[in-house]
Amino acid sequence: MNIPVLIFDSVTKLPPEADGAVVVGGSHAAVYAAYLSAKYGCRAAIHHDAGIGKEEAGVSGLDYAQTLGMAMAAVASASARIGDAHDMLARGTVSRANGLAVACGVAIGMTCRDAAERLKGAPWPHAAPPPKGEARHIVDGVVCLDSASLLVPEDRDRVVATGSHGALNAAVATAPFRPRLLMFNDAGFGADRGGVLALAALEKDGIAAIAVAAQSARIGDGCSTLQDGTISAANGPAHRLGARVGGSALALARAVAEKIG
Repeated sequence: MNIPVLIFDSVTKLPPEADGAVVVGGSHAAVYAAYLSAKYGCRAAIHHDAGIGKEEAGVSGLDYAQTLGMAMAAVASASARIGDAHDMLARGTVSRANGLAVACGVAIGMTCRDAAERLKGAPWPHAAPPPKGEARHIVDGVVCLDSASLLVPEDRDRVVATGSHGALNAAVATAPFRPRLLMFNDAGFGADRGGVLALAALEKDGIAAIAVAAQSARIGDGCSTLQDGTISAANGPAHRLGARVGGSALALARAVAEKIG
């Protein structure tokens, strides 16, 4: 059987061809992204470790995938840009692997390309994931989303805290919704500062955006971005709203939300 290795910068929306394939996804390896890879029927997945971060949230999806019977690994943040699956395949090296991936021969330090080949032997089909709980919350007037892919037109001019990384593809996905202030996780910055490239891109569209330190907030958890996050990067429009590196994401969000009224 010819098992394909497919490459996607994000796993938020995968095509039918992902069913039964090994997928290299530019998304973080937290639970929500692992859920999506499993939901779309991937035989096995390689995601980005997003700097691992607070409570090891950046790789928390590996254990989750193991419970479903899905082999999963993550590549090191310093080795390749998050949100860029082609770069992960070209430069990435494995930082973590769950038991099922290890059983396929995946090892820490292995190249992403070699790991993807090994994962062609992963068990499949695996269990379908149970439906995830609500990933959208309103806290102190701030919209908290576990994934930036959950933005809706009604979020225009609102303060939005996402659990997503701030890679370049995040700017493409979020700019059309034009929130007043947008918050990401910096995914440990990583190779080429890939975890915050969205901020400069959004500035060109006049959209205020910040990132919070991966060690301060759990990636994949919008409420943690808001409530726990320490600002690690901010673009010009966000700076004009009062954002400062080292400051509290929550304090900034409350101040901006209050001005919106």
